[in-house]
Amino acid sequence: MAAVTIRNLSEEAHRALKVRAAQHNRSAEAEMRAILEAAVRPEGRLRLGTALSEMSRRIGLTNADVEALEHGRDARSAEPMRLQ
Repeated sequence: MAAVTIRNLSEEAHRALKVRAAQHNRSAEAEMRAILEAAVRPEGRLRLGTALSEMSRRIGLTNADVEALEHGRDARSAEPMRLQ
């Protein structure tokens, strides 16, 4: 796992961080991790797999449909294009 050092953090910010950590019953380090995770991985972010799954359910796609598509697919390797 990566480690991060934060330099020149003001005393006010450090105290506020400790207070916030205490309110959430965690260490200052755990609180910083939670803050960073929330900032870079917000709850409302688009998750491609989830979006595709929901779209498939909405249009009524079933596992049988997916299997039929896979069965009908040409399994041979694609030939590269020849440009002349």
